[in-house]
Amino acid sequence: MALVVQKYGGTAVTTPEHLKKVAQRVVDSYNDNNDVVVVISARSGETNRLSELAREMSPRQEGVEYDLVISAGEQMIVGLLALGIRELGYKVKTFLGWQVPIYTDPLPTRASIQLIDSLKINAELKKGAIIVVAGFQGIDPRGNITTLGRGGGDTSAVALAHALGAVQCELYSDVDGIFSADPAVCSDARKIDRISYDEMLELASQGARGVQIRAIEYAKKHMVTMQIRSSFTTESGTVVTGEDATMEGVVVTGIVYDKNEAKIAVMGIPDTPGTAAKVLTALADNDISVDMIVQNVSQAEQADLTFSVTKTDFDKAHQITARIAEELGAREIIADRNISKVSIVGLGMKNHAGVAARMFTTLAYNNINIQMISTSEIKVSVAIDEKYTELAVRVLHEAFIGYS
Repeated sequence: MALVVQKYGGTAVTTPEHLKKVAQRVVDSYNDNNDVVVVISARSGETNRLSELAREMSPRQEGVEYDLVISAGEQMIVGLLALGIRELGYKVKTFLGWQVPIYTDPLPTRASIQLIDSLKINAELKKGAIIVVAGFQGIDPRGNITTLGRGGGDTSAVALAHALGAVQCELYSDVDGIFSADPAVCSDARKIDRISYDEMLELASQGARGVQIRAIEYAKKHMVTMQIRSSFTTESGTVVTGEDATMEGVVVTGIVYDKNEAKIAVMGIPDTPGTAAKVLTALADNDISVDMIVQNVSQAEQADLTFSVTKTDFDKAHQITARIAEELGAREIIADRNISKVSIVGLGMKNHAGVAARMFTTLAYNNINIQMISTSEIKVSVAIDEKYTELAVRVLHEAFIGYS
């Protein structure tokens, strides 16, 4: 029998009716001559509810006790799904993270998996049981329950698939797969049948929904094939796997956007070594990540430094930057909350010239001004005025995906 790991959570397990459908899907897979391990996340909104309860008790506490509270949502759904499977007449065995055990480092709220002991699960599989495991949680070296960060159930599933030698890890959610653009924005968006780990990482890091970034990184490192599918249909989804020659034939695989961006420009700072580092180090010391960065020499041995941060970090970043700018004798600070980032991603960009030029020409033709640019081997991102986001996605999709 082949071993398949399936992961469900969120809207797929919100009601008893949803859970009964999941139970039937799990049983159907088992009856297709598969050993099945199911990883479960909390129902939609439950982790937020538990987090709010914890913060009401202790607003600044995010230690061991906080992880204990927010990991509780998975326990309930594990039990309910197991009851549903048993009601259908099948043998089932449940495991919480610490019972597997899934060993992690001791970092609260965003622990990393270090090791999975698969002995107990394998023993139950040999007895013919369907296995249901709580995702998102593990146990640290001191025996404390830990959590893996939002979306951590995806990482749990991929890690278990690797540890158990599964043929595939199926991630079920409320999306049908990965699309060439957001279908809510672009009516011509196409579902992508196969995508490489690197393309998926770029799309996810630039704003695409579907799977946690850490899960993709884990899958790439251990060569775990993932399939992103809908919990509500039986259609095949998007397979995420190693790249092959056919993938490189497609110049641009997807267009993605992120509206959670803000821009800060420090004008008239000394054009000397270490100036930019002083600004960016101050932000890093306060756990603020900087995304796009542009530095250019203006005049009189002065430079301008422009960078983007998330809107969530904007106020804090602006305050820190203003302090450093004053120390540096900067001329002024210009800040803008109303930007977004639009990116094109594709393996074929490595071997095709003129991709960026076509992107910039398309945007210019539609009177969309580019404020910042960043690139990688398979990605070009631009910062634009937020009000043009949807238009940019549509015209770029027409230029590249339609063209391809």
